[in-house]
Amino acid sequence: MEPVRSDVNQEVKQKQKLAAVETQTRFKNKKRRSWVPGLLLLLPILLFIFGFFIVPMLYILYLSFITTDDLGGTSAVYSLKNYAQFFKDSYYLSSLWLTVKISLYTVIVSLILAYPVALTMAKSSPRIRGYIALLIASPLLVSIVVRNFGWYLLLLPNGTINHTLISLGIIDTPLKLLFSEVGVVIGLSNAYLPFMVLAIATSLYNIDPSLEKAGAILGASPIRSFFSITLPLSLPGIVSGCVLVFSLSMSAYVTPALMGGANVPVIPVVAYDQINNLLRWTFGSAISYVLLATTLITVIVFTRAFELSKFKEVFR
Repeated sequence: MEPVRSDVNQEVKQKQKLAAVETQTRFKNKKRRSWVPGLLLLLPILLFIFGFFIVPMLYILYLSFITTDDLGGTSAVYSLKNYAQFFKDSYYLSSLWLTVKISLYTVIVSLILAYPVALTMAKSSPRIRGYIALLIASPLLVSIVVRNFGWYLLLLPNGTINHTLISLGIIDTPLKLLFSEVGVVIGLSNAYLPFMVLAIATSLYNIDPSLEKAGAILGASPIRSFFSITLPLSLPGIVSGCVLVFSLSMSAYVTPALMGGANVPVIPVVAYDQINNLLRWTFGSAISYVLLATTLITVIVFTRAFELSKFKEVFR
């Protein structure tokens, strides 16, 4: 049998290399072309975000470093004086702590109220689940100002809640629910409760029902099964819901302004007063970025703490 010549082998190998290079090039070109339609679809929203979010945020950051009345002229002076003024004044620091505290209370109240509802949705049939989701989302169809005015009437010293408690003999004098931290927490919890419910419910939907059945077969009680299976596996939804509610509560303005007034000077209200009432644009911009930095740092620390905890496998 005649042996195959070496030049034939080299020619075959060269053809294989050329075919592989051609296939790889064709795949890269096809992959590059597949990104074009998606990029064109995202272009309008990217332009919108850039024009109405990124550019204004950069301009506010620019204003926060100006310490003179000349905001855009050649005589503008740039320094960290606005940030130093914020951290030197105990009033602004107490307002920042008050904002964080109210946001944490709102997260706790929302979580306690939302988890049973989300668990009920996960255990219900698709039809009942749809009705519950509709009831949960229906308050979002009403303006938050209208909802706050409803709570305003309920929380007045002579409002429905105090009148009912006094009539039942539970209290003798009206509770101070309006223009207090309690009123703000109630208003914020009512406003952002649907976000917490939907976030937790989405996580509960992904839990395999056979896990609870396996736990029951092994002798786990319903309570043991909940704390060992359901609760740990729903942590991603809990974390996302807490982050969402906390971020929204930190930046809320309408509810604290209506339900808290001057007695609850949270940072968004303080920043609004500095910019619109006192016309201190630069200092108000610095306050806004302090609020943004505080929110980002708190959210990052909170999420990383859960991702590095003993439940880190759940977040993969």
